[in-house]
Amino acid sequence: MKLIIQIPCFNEAQTLETALNALPKSIDGIDRIEYLVINDGSFDKTVDVARRWGVDYIVSFRSNRGLAKGFMAGLDACLRNGADIIVNTDADNQYEGADIAKLVRPILEGRSDIVIGARPIDAIEDFSPLKKKLQHLGSFIVRQASRTDIPDAPSGFRAYSREAAMRLNVTNEYTYTLETIIQAGRMRLAMDAVSVRTNGEIRPSRLMNSMMGYIKKSVFTIGHVLLLYKPFKFFVTLGSLIFLCGTAVGVRFLVFYFHGVGSGHIQSLILAAVLLLLGFQTVIVGLLADIIASNRKILEDVQYHVRRMDYDGVNIKKESAQDV
Repeated sequence: MKLIIQIPCFNEAQTLETALNALPKSIDGIDRIEYLVINDGSFDKTVDVARRWGVDYIVSFRSNRGLAKGFMAGLDACLRNGADIIVNTDADNQYEGADIAKLVRPILEGRSDIVIGARPIDAIEDFSPLKKKLQHLGSFIVRQASRTDIPDAPSGFRAYSREAAMRLNVTNEYTYTLETIIQAGRMRLAMDAVSVRTNGEIRPSRLMNSMMGYIKKSVFTIGHVLLLYKPFKFFVTLGSLIFLCGTAVGVRFLVFYFHGVGSGHIQSLILAAVLLLLGFQTVIVGLLADIIASNRKILEDVQYHVRRMDYDGVNIKKESAQDV
């Protein structure tokens, strides 16, 4: 059983060694632990620190491409190098490295495909009261969208089985945390959460330049994921609301009309017709989007089988080379 711990990095020379030193060197049930650093266009000495420490793999981008792209590139490298379990953690030492043993346990026991480290949000002193409320709200929305009970959706401290990693496909460019939960919930992958500890903040968050920016990006991400993975429900709900508004306006016009004063409310009739037509068209868009989503599921299944042939083929070639 091989575990690869991946760490996305962007100018993390000051904190990376601290994070690496905290990672476990052995875990019961794991035969081999390896370490991978994703250099997301760093222009400091992040790569030098990683090499000096002795990480096994370094994936480098020439320019900063964002956390989501780095995460997917890390998964690809881990799978190609034969990982049975992949753990993602941060380079700022936010999470307690010793808790990785807790994180991988449900996967080792065959109970889960994805395990998310749930932080004690209310006890984190570095989080403002507003950020704590937003974290809880975001997790609640993701739970409703994914039909899971994950308490800390934005947490980046996660473990993936090889099977789960091959099924994930992140399209959002901001972050992978929310989309992967909704996607996994839609795929019926077994997910679990374990309580983990956090360390004090040693640098400001790179994902949140301001609270308003964080809110905007989170709302956009959740909306984008819902639109992508639940288009029928999204458009039918929206279309129904518009249709009901049109119906209400139309009923208002009819009341005036049967009281003999309909000629003074022609605007209501026009508005009702527009809203009814717009609502009907939105529902039709939902039906078309649902057909596209069905094709997407087929393409994801094809992609999964292609990945299996690709990654497993790499491992078979390695084993054959070693036998020779």
